[in-house]
Amino acid sequence: MAASLSEAVRFQGLPCVRMCLPNGDSALVSLHGAHVLSWVSSGRERLYLSPRSVFDGQAAIRGGIPVCFPQFNQRGPHAGLPKHGFARNLAWESVPVVHPQPGDEAAASATGSAGLSDSTGTEQSFRLVSGTVTQRWWPQVFEATLTVALSPGSLQVTLAVRNTDDRPLAFTGALHTYLVADAMQTARLHGLGGQAEWDALTDIHAQAADPLRFEGEFDRVYAAAPQSLTLRDEAGDLHITQSPGWGQTVVWNPGPHNAKALADMPDDAHQHMLCVEAAQVFASITVESGGTWQGWQRLSLNQP
Repeated sequence: MAASLSEAVRFQGLPCVRMCLPNGDSALVSLHGAHVLSWVSSGRERLYLSPRSVFDGQAAIRGGIPVCFPQFNQRGPHAGLPKHGFARNLAWESVPVVHPQPGDEAAASATGSAGLSDSTGTEQSFRLVSGTVTQRWWPQVFEATLTVALSPGSLQVTLAVRNTDDRPLAFTGALHTYLVADAMQTARLHGLGGQAEWDALTDIHAQAADPLRFEGEFDRVYAAAPQSLTLRDEAGDLHITQSPGWGQTVVWNPGPHNAKALADMPDDAHQHMLCVEAAQVFASITVESGGTWQGWQRLSLNQP
């Protein structure tokens, strides 16, 4: 059986890393934004990537898994940051994966994995270090690392933020995951029932129904559930789990009106995608000098 493989490739002119498994599963990550562009498992694409995305190495890419850091939307502790922060607009570097040391149970728990062997999967890390470019927006000194772990039937993305400054670091953010849905009118998201819900369109606070159904524009923030979520549509079930480091789950679909208004999305995009995001929206995460925070999201075709 062939070994797992990670190789440097180009996609739409951008430098990327392609990760492949012997069973045919694969992931594609752009160095621009450390942006996961594709996850193929069981023979089909699981992430939605807009065919109208801009791949100029400057603009944010529409679809896949954008990294929102150091703020979610325009909800951050610092004025003047771009919407959803700057991490998704900058070039990251590919770096070796650093695993927790043996016996470091806290670190292994934080990442949700103690590492993958070549026989079961493959991993790749990407790093963004603060410098003159980031300090035009944000004076903070930091190091961010995104680790993408691909195993049969599963994709896990972990964001780690290390505070290399001599003062506390505060941020919000998200893994802004776009999932493929065959038909949104029949898709259902299970697992958030009873969680606190804020409807950003109506500014109404309530408790979530179970399952969630989608008709028209949908933009809501939920208190993160302790269990996995399940997106169920005509193609089957996809299980979505996030680490406790993320306090909220954001669920978004642009609806027909907004899809037409977004230049980098087809008019009918809302019928084929749903964002289910591991996020920190309302309160900032604070990392003390020298400390590291980690948060992950896992997508799986198998029961978690």
